[in-house]
Amino acid sequence: MSRPPHDPAPDVATGPEKLIAVEEHGAEPVPHERRHGRPRQLLWTWASPQVGFATVFIGVLSVTAFGLPFPQAVAALVLGAGLGSVAHGLLSTDGPRFGVPQMVIGRLSFGHRGNALPSAVNALVSGVGWFAVNTVGGALALNSLTGLPPLPSLLALVVLEIVIGYVGHDLVHRFERYAFPVLAVIFLLAGAWILRGADLGGAGSAGSGGGVGGFGGFMLAFSAVFGFTAGWNPCASDYARYLPASTPPRATAWYSGLGLFVSIAVVSVIGAASGTLAAPAGASPTDAFTGQLPGWLGDLTLVAIILGAMAAATLNVYSAAVSLSSLALPLPGRMGRASLVALVGAVGTAAGWASLADAGHAFENFLLVIAYWIAPWLGVVLMERALRVLPGDVLAGRLQDRSFRNAAGPVALLAGIAVSVPLFSNQAVFVGLVPRVWPGVGDLTCPVGFGLGALLYALLSASLRRRARTISAV
Repeated sequence: MSRPPHDPAPDVATGPEKLIAVEEHGAEPVPHERRHGRPRQLLWTWASPQVGFATVFIGVLSVTAFGLPFPQAVAALVLGAGLGSVAHGLLSTDGPRFGVPQMVIGRLSFGHRGNALPSAVNALVSGVGWFAVNTVGGALALNSLTGLPPLPSLLALVVLEIVIGYVGHDLVHRFERYAFPVLAVIFLLAGAWILRGADLGGAGSAGSGGGVGGFGGFMLAFSAVFGFTAGWNPCASDYARYLPASTPPRATAWYSGLGLFVSIAVVSVIGAASGTLAAPAGASPTDAFTGQLPGWLGDLTLVAIILGAMAAATLNVYSAAVSLSSLALPLPGRMGRASLVALVGAVGTAAGWASLADAGHAFENFLLVIAYWIAPWLGVVLMERALRVLPGDVLAGRLQDRSFRNAAGPVALLAGIAVSVPLFSNQAVFVGLVPRVWPGVGDLTCPVGFGLGALLYALLSASLRRRARTISAV
């Protein structure tokens, strides 16, 4: 695909009037004349949403629920965050290349019709699951800080998040940019305080008869943090698609992956350290964390949790609307991306309301469930990317060609999910045959689902290509 000459591009928006103008583009390609921004903006766009309580809680679970001592928890958290971030950086490079969201690029892997399944699932997971999880965390922090009841706290945050997502791309980037330094400074202060008093060499809860511990606990923690990190992969190109097509792919990958990895690794490790300390009985998840800090720092951390929740939920509701746009549904009237943001936000708010009473368990169960579809999906799209041989203009044409089919993608995805079912290890949803018989293996869904999805896609693609060549030769 030919690229226009690289002209210096404005940082995010060209002026205040552009910043607050409602974004016009949804799933369609962004024209070259409207491309703007620099790859460094992806650093804070992906870092800010991770500097919040959801990331802290992953680290807490690795110790309190999965029974790992602090050093093993750190290893699982860093490994899972690292692998998910590498994939994120690679996928982000297709944003400037094609100028469309990640779920539209998925048409290359699944075909136009086959891509409807992962697009719909991502809209559901992002707009309902993640939007609810992140907003509930912020609402609990707002409740602790101000005494405002949880439901009004939830609704207050929802309104702000939907407004930012409704306006769209440039305002989202700008909000993340200004949130990042505030979040980083406060969480680093809180982390230093917690690390100073944490039990960094303890045996973990498994040593006291709780949790899983060992290899099983490691795999549960790895799956949770990988699912959390890779959960952003289906949105990777959503925030890079406005960059000029001449943007260096290495810079796009580096800034996207680094922003995601550093923030998740650092903040989740802080959470693991927090998990080694005793929490007050009956405290909410946010109070259990901030209760380990002095009053002034605890209040600052609550402010940061609120801001971080907004930073994450804004991306969730925006990307969910873009994923729905990629379905190319016959929507009534002038209902486009912006209107879909409001619709998704309303549904996500209802889910958040339902989970206010038991946010901790809801989040733990959700973390493991999302990895069940993300791993095989990621295996398919990364394998498709590795096998690409056609020029960019042909690939771009396929993205808009409603007749394009790729049966290998849907088959590999569904097979990867189906074969992973016996490996599920989620007490609230389903415990498969393997962890039921051998509890010590933990949850192997991520590596098996990823590997199987990638391998099946490669085999099926080769078979389909051979068959096409045979038919054309007859």
